Amino acid sequence: MEPSKEEILAGYGRARRELRARLAGATAADLRRASDGTRWTNEELLFHMVFGYMVVRVLLPLVHVVSRLPPPVGKAFAAVLNAGTRPFDAVNYWGSRAATLVYNRERMGRKLHRTIAALSRRLEHESSRSLMRSMAFPNRWDPFFKPRMTLNAVYAYPTWHFDFHARQLTLRLPDDPGAS
Repeated sequence: MEPSKEEILAGYGRARRELRARLAGATAADLRRASDGTRWTNEELLFHMVFGYMVVRVLLPLVHVVSRLPPPVGKAFAAVLNAGTRPFDAVNYWGSRAATLVYNRERMGRKLHRTIAALSRRLEHESSRSLMRSMAFPNRWDPFFKPRMTLNAVYAYPTWHFDFHARQLTLRLPDDPGAS
């Protein structure tokens, strides 16, 4: 069962608060420390988590358009994107590393706040019918991308992505008993 608008919005708010808390409690050394299970530092991984929300802003109009096309067109589009998984992975990795030069600890919280505000406004204006629109997705790009996704699932995706990567941080929440 897909999450409701209220659940999606609650997840957005929780992610915003969690990022703010992690950044506020982190030292420069904490942010430079390697994450667990990725090649990114904590700061790079935090940006990657923010980037998941940024990507959704681009995906929403795409889903609105592609979901209106004949299914074979959407399936072919997803297949082409899946064929480009290797270059996508490289851009995803290096892009997140480079992005922290701009979206460092001082800016990434504001970027997430603005991005979530924009996503929330859009979500509030979506009808039940539009949220059920679906299209084929490049499911090799991300473990949360399924072969076919509804617009509702696309709105929920960045919080699933955020929560998954939060477990890979070696930077704990300040009130976490295992905080470093």
